[in-house]
Amino acid sequence: MVVVTSNTLELVVVSSILVTLGMDDTPWLSADQLDAWKKFVAVVELLPGVLDSQLQRDAELSHFEYFVLAMLSEAPGKRLRMTELASETNATLPRLSHVVSRLEKRGYLERTTCADDRRAINAALTDAGWNKVTATAPGHVRTVRENVIDVLDGDDIAHLDRIMARLLDRLDPENRFGPRASASAGTSP
Repeated sequence: MVVVTSNTLELVVVSSILVTLGMDDTPWLSADQLDAWKKFVAVVELLPGVLDSQLQRDAELSHFEYFVLAMLSEAPGKRLRMTELASETNATLPRLSHVVSRLEKRGYLERTTCADDRRAINAALTDAGWNKVTATAPGHVRTVRENVIDVLDGDDIAHLDRIMARLLDRLDPENRFGPRASASAGTSP
């Protein structure tokens, strides 16, 4: 009897047996691919908690709430249609509407009817929202730098940008969630 202790080896052994028996034609991940995948999943699982913890502790905001405020702070007139804000924040309209309601109750933004299309709703950053996002941005940027940017060199950043764009091309082929081109460096929160 053979005892397998490594998940990677176990997956390779099981997939080899299934292929040999003609029971499966799944193109299983190689050991290198599986290692990369597990690291990616770990980052996807760990990073939101790191960002949320800092924002909750320092600003009593979730990462998504902060992101909504930050996207409005960068918009012309600090105002966006809800559909455009959903796109900018990679959110569905129902999720965004729920979060906007919470932020509106806290006085950070307001919803108004769009002057160009009375059927559409705009979200606009209030003065309190502007103050909140500008006070929160330095701590958030420090956390992003400490946990992502500063552990990478220039080549890593370029590779990360290229890889994320390729993944987004696959995951969002209609480009519902914003542009793929690299943004120019800015100083907005």
